[in-house]
Amino acid sequence: MTTPAGVAERLTSLVRALRAHGVRIGTGETVDAARAIEELGLTDRELLREGLAATLLHGTGQRKVFDPVFDLYFPRGVGGPEQRAAGRDELRDRLAAALAADDRALMGRLAIEAVDGFGGYGSTPESDGWSSYQTLERLRPQTLLARVRDTVRGQRGGSGFADRLLEDEIRRRIETFRTLVAAEARRRVAERRGRDEIARRAVAPTADRVDFLFAGKDRLAELRRAVQPLARKLATRLAARRRRASRGTIDLRRTLRGSLSTGGVPMRPVLRRRRPVRPELVLLCDVSGSVSGFSDFTMLLVQALHDQFSKVRAFAFVNRIDEVTGLLRHGTADPQGLGARIQAEAALTGWHGSSDYGMALGEFAERYEDAVGPRTTVFVLGDARTNGSDPNLPAVRRITRRARRVYWLNPEQRSRWGTGDSVAPAYAELVEMHECRNVRQLSVLVARLLPV
Repeated sequence: MTTPAGVAERLTSLVRALRAHGVRIGTGETVDAARAIEELGLTDRELLREGLAATLLHGTGQRKVFDPVFDLYFPRGVGGPEQRAAGRDELRDRLAAALAADDRALMGRLAIEAVDGFGGYGSTPESDGWSSYQTLERLRPQTLLARVRDTVRGQRGGSGFADRLLEDEIRRRIETFRTLVAAEARRRVAERRGRDEIARRAVAPTADRVDFLFAGKDRLAELRRAVQPLARKLATRLAARRRRASRGTIDLRRTLRGSLSTGGVPMRPVLRRRRPVRPELVLLCDVSGSVSGFSDFTMLLVQALHDQFSKVRAFAFVNRIDEVTGLLRHGTADPQGLGARIQAEAALTGWHGSSDYGMALGEFAERYEDAVGPRTTVFVLGDARTNGSDPNLPAVRRITRRARRVYWLNPEQRSRWGTGDSVAPAYAELVEMHECRNVRQLSVLVARLLPV
């Protein structure tokens, strides 16, 4: 790492790992990063971290990927600590003191000792097993909250609201320590397995690459906050598509007629003028189980794009279907509460709580037939798992006959379509079905499939 060749190799490996996680980095940014290393040097690691982040990243949301990858290619150290870790109680005492003083340097050293003393597993010295989860379970830093709070309160004084703010601050410090432990465990494993493999396998992807079906509450909340910026980007793309489409196609008859004045050479093409008509959009959203996060996010995204369409109507279902267009408009002010509002105020279930696509689609075709017309594009959002019930293919045919287009966005892997109770292949024969597992895929599909 101290030689120019070694630094260059680490930088290019860092860039390659970030690109693998979807961070767009060009040659210019890489050259800027190399110059930053030359100017900043390697002495101050945190200064180097910020310098590389400033030259390589395009937004703060990418830091969650950048920081752990940086820790792998520019680690705090190599090997284990010089001394073996002390006993659990002594280490907890030192950690409580570090948390009370907010001493980041000491927390970093304690994280190294903790992983070395409590995070290893395997029966041989050559074992490459180091677990941050095991370390934290044995050390349990979260149980130090009251102890650290009392220590700091005794130094500062205060009560009531100030105590609640203090507890939030201590929780943040504990989370910082947990992050340091995770980074140290990754570093120790990378020394044996190789940095490239660990960067690929052990670093959480950016939010736009997380599968909707496996995203936790924190990631879903992060995605909901990203709805408006993503909608602005997609609106720009749709407007550009609309401008290109408004030029129209060549009117062959009028072009050939006009070519008579040029000896039959069509020098001046004549275009058919398009009538600018904004399309209508209908969403049919499965909001049961883990699919609900995918449906909620897509509904919020489409609602944010409502200016691009003459009419947007949204329907939610589990085994019964109900219109939620009004709830969606009201829910844009509180995107995290949209799912709860739909579950509380819409009639989505009958005598059981399992999803039933056949029942819901049949009810839509009968009750809301007027929502679909020749200008309407219908999007069905769901995994097409019917829990063994009738898929009701005639209802789907009825919808497709009335609509301009029907698309199905499925958040499951294509390889799982048709397994278990999935009837995705049967629906895919009637409508155009697309795999849509994360925000990246969704944004591409929305930009390509939404009508103009």
